[in-house]
Amino acid sequence: MDFWMVEYAGQPVWLWAAFLSFIGFLLWLDLGVVNNKDGVVSPKKSALMWASFASLAVLFSLYVGFVYEPDPRYYSNPENLNQQAVLQYFTGYLLETALAFDNIFVISMIFTYFAVPREYQHRVLFWGIIGAIVFRAIFISLGSVVVNQWTWVLYFFAAFLIFTGWKMLFGGEHEVKLEDNAVLKFVKKRMRVTDKIENHNFFVKKPDPLTGKLVLFATPLFLALIMVEVVDIIFAVDSVPAIFAVTRDPFIVYTSNIFAILGLRSMYFMLAAAVERFKYLKYGLSLVLVLIGVKIIWNFGLSKALGWAPYLEPQWSLFATIALIGGAIGYSWYKTRDRAGGPT
Repeated sequence: MDFWMVEYAGQPVWLWAAFLSFIGFLLWLDLGVVNNKDGVVSPKKSALMWASFASLAVLFSLYVGFVYEPDPRYYSNPENLNQQAVLQYFTGYLLETALAFDNIFVISMIFTYFAVPREYQHRVLFWGIIGAIVFRAIFISLGSVVVNQWTWVLYFFAAFLIFTGWKMLFGGEHEVKLEDNAVLKFVKKRMRVTDKIENHNFFVKKPDPLTGKLVLFATPLFLALIMVEVVDIIFAVDSVPAIFAVTRDPFIVYTSNIFAILGLRSMYFMLAAAVERFKYLKYGLSLVLVLIGVKIIWNFGLSKALGWAPYLEPQWSLFATIALIGGAIGYSWYKTRDRAGGPT
């Protein structure tokens, strides 16, 4: 059998390779053409970049709806598979986009902590996306194996999502203390690090204080990149179970994840400037997580296992996600409208 036709996670290898090649082309276009020089990304340019990625995400949904061949193993209803796949794709995309908001806010704190100049921030975010693509692939591959071999694991996901949503709703604000981060301490202890940022370089060669020989030093810009990756891994602990609760199709899980990450990282320079205007987003997001957790128990427990309730189709998750997140964003902007004239 031709290698490219071998199936991985329900789809041929060529499809995975084609998607990753497409994403690679977009990243090359981003850093190699559009942002090939250091400079501050304006809110307007940031919005245009996000609109471009969001448009591509919508266009990709057309592929999912009309060309993609869903694997029936990952769907509860054997009929209208493409329709189910599109609904699950959009639900996952919106959910991952909303979850990534918190990620963006913490990244802003990281840049402030390491005093990363605005003209170098896009470079860090770009390489952060590369790491996110790799780590999400690992997490989603492992999650797919676990969820599709042991469906009962979804009940643990449901409990975790309900607990996370409840904690987000009533747990108050949590403070991130980078100086106490174990990964940061580990890297500083085992690598030479310069005291200041050296242009846009992650590494520079400098004389060793003891021998005088030129040796490789990491810069604070590299430490910022490491922390961005750590933050993404931490947030993946929430987001991966959440999207597997929406769909068990690994290709839909991964593609919706990546498009959401690309879009939010592109819009960072707008979101970071308007962070205070999304004050109530966490409440809508927490309700979405609780709702998805309850939906798992409803569909797999009350409906399929016990037959006590009707099965909730994917469109209800999409409608609820749009209503709760959209409502939270709208309410946030209404309540903080007096801050709209602040600096951007």
